[in-house]
Amino acid sequence: MPRARDLGVPLGGRPGRFNALSDVPGVQVGHRTLISGSPDDPTQGPVIRTGVTAIHPAGREALYGVAGGRFVLNGMGEMTGAAFLDEYGVVYGPVLITNTVSVGTVRDAAIAWSRERSGEAGSDPSVLRGRTKPIVLETWDGVLNDVYGQHLVAGDAWRALDDAHGGPLDEGSVGGGTGTIAFGFKAGIGTASRMVEHRLGRFVLGALVQANFGRRDQLLVAGIPVGRELTTPLPTVPDQPAGDGSIVVVLATDAPLLPSQATALAKRASLGLGRVGSIAASSSGDIFLAFSTANHSRYGDDALRTFHALPTESLDPLYQAAVETVEEAIVNALIAGRAMSGNAGAFVPALPHHELLALLARYGRAQPD
Repeated sequence: MPRARDLGVPLGGRPGRFNALSDVPGVQVGHRTLISGSPDDPTQGPVIRTGVTAIHPAGREALYGVAGGRFVLNGMGEMTGAAFLDEYGVVYGPVLITNTVSVGTVRDAAIAWSRERSGEAGSDPSVLRGRTKPIVLETWDGVLNDVYGQHLVAGDAWRALDDAHGGPLDEGSVGGGTGTIAFGFKAGIGTASRMVEHRLGRFVLGALVQANFGRRDQLLVAGIPVGRELTTPLPTVPDQPAGDGSIVVVLATDAPLLPSQATALAKRASLGLGRVGSIAASSSGDIFLAFSTANHSRYGDDALRTFHALPTESLDPLYQAAVETVEEAIVNALIAGRAMSGNAGAFVPALPHHELLALLARYGRAQPD
């Protein structure tokens, strides 16, 4: 499936090998996608367009946490484990993203999975204790999905956690982004990465988004207001009020950061949203998480803990990478989206690639083949 750079969308910076969150060493991502039922044939059962995405900051086998922080641009959304993260500055265990009403199911599943998969160490309260407050984030997929049917079950979260891997990652209508919409187009999961040259070393920064926000006339691609000129009809959404949805952003880096610096990094996701036209609408949950895999902490260890950190005044290259990767990940989510019909006769079109490229060319912003 083509991505933004494949199509010639001009984007800055130098991506990592897979241009994905998984370019950060140790980070693994898995999806569980649920698509069934037809809006045209009630005999096929409920129309399900949902899923769950799982992120292991340090891999499935890790029994330690990594330094992390968060930022909320607009709070019409949910992030479990937020108070614990603020207090400890460490992300223990996996991070999961799903739909709004499945947060509880996924949270409970993450706790059970952590206990089961920790093996003998799982019987040690000092290991499991840090994982009893897992991070689960969400966006609303109730336009395309029979969301109140709560069709996602614990086993789906387990499968996403078990199937997580490094390397290339799927985008678009997968995992938690299966039923999401952005700027009036089918969107979903998107990812990107940057190689970061710093005077103290070379690092990788990656972003993964679950895009479900924005109105058509706001959309910018490569700085061009394409949303005002694209001719694709708006989604067909029977009996649904207009809204602005939400977006979840996860940033990861192998650069050594303190929790407070991870929080500062998470804030920069806001500028990536601004580059694609977001205004952080009052009905949007814009919630961002950032973590550094360079600093480890094992809950309950009775020993002095030492975190290394880059000087705060030297973080601009990472800030720039965060802005660029969030922008590109959102565009990748839109590029990967495919038209989808869903619950109650809803229909959401795909972003038209050829028309987009024609508009960019007209404004002198298309990359040559």
